[in-house]
Amino acid sequence: MSTENKFEFLPAMEEIAREAGALLMDRFRKRIGFEYKGDVDLVTEADRSSEKLIMQRIVERWPGHDLFGEEGTRTAKGSEYRWYIDPLDGTTNFAHGFPVFCVSMALERRGERIAATIYDPTRDELFAAEKGSSAWLNGKRIHVSKVGNLHESLNATGFPSHKRHANPNIYFYHVITLKTHGVRRAGSAALDLASVAAGRLDAFWEFNLNSWDTAAGVLLVQEAGGVVTRFDNSAWRLSSEETLASNGLVHQSFLDLFDGIFSGRELEGLPSPMVYQGR
Repeated sequence: MSTENKFEFLPAMEEIAREAGALLMDRFRKRIGFEYKGDVDLVTEADRSSEKLIMQRIVERWPGHDLFGEEGTRTAKGSEYRWYIDPLDGTTNFAHGFPVFCVSMALERRGERIAATIYDPTRDELFAAEKGSSAWLNGKRIHVSKVGNLHESLNATGFPSHKRHANPNIYFYHVITLKTHGVRRAGSAALDLASVAAGRLDAFWEFNLNSWDTAAGVLLVQEAGGVVTRFDNSAWRLSSEETLASNGLVHQSFLDLFDGIFSGRELEGLPSPMVYQGR
C-alpha cells in the first residue's frame, strides 16, 4: 500500500480503536450487566456502545464505505471499501470481569484487506498492520517467532460458546497439548492472532470463526511473516470455517497433526476420571 493510503487510514483507525477501548474500560470498571443473545452467547451494553461509536467515527470520515459489525450494523452501498468490526472481542471475559478483551477493526478494498488494528485496552497495546508493509505493536515492528520444533511450541485455540457438544476441538486440544509445550485458551481469537504476530504464540487454530473475529488478526499474522491456511493447507478466506495461523516454521507439523486427527491416526483415548480417582 502506498504511503498516502497509510496516512489516510491507519492513524485514524488507531485513534478510533483507542477511543472505543477507553469506552470499554469505563464500562469494565463499572461492571455493567449483560444479557444473552442466545443460549450462552452474551452481549453487553458495552458491545453496542462500542460498535455505535466506531461506526459513527467511520461514517464521519468515510461516509461512502460499507460496514459490517458483529452487533448488527450492516450497510452495503456498493463501495469498494468494507469495514469488519468487532467492537468487543472477548465479551464473556468482559462480562465476568476477566481482563482479556479487545477492539478489532479491519478495512478491505476490492476484496483484499489492506489495514487492521487490534487494541487491548487493559494493557494499552495497539497492534496495527498494513498490507504489503509490516505489522506493529505500539509503533514497534513485530515478527512471528522462530520456534521450529513442534514440541517446543506454545499455542492457542478457542471453543465455541454455542453447541460445544457438536464441536470436535476437544480432541485437537487433547492431542496438541500432549505434543507441544502447551495450549492456551484465553477467550479472544483476535488477541490470540495478535499474539502469533508478535511472537508470543507459535500457532493458533479454531473452528467456525466469523469474519469480524479474524479479519484484522489474520492480516497481522501475514504482515508479521506468518502463514494462515485452512486445516488442509488450502487457501484461507474470510468465509473459511477453519483457521490455522502460525509462524510458518511449525505450520506443516500442525497440518500433519490435523490430518492424523481427522483420519483417526493421532487420536488418543481421553483419560478416565474414574481410573484417575482410583489410583
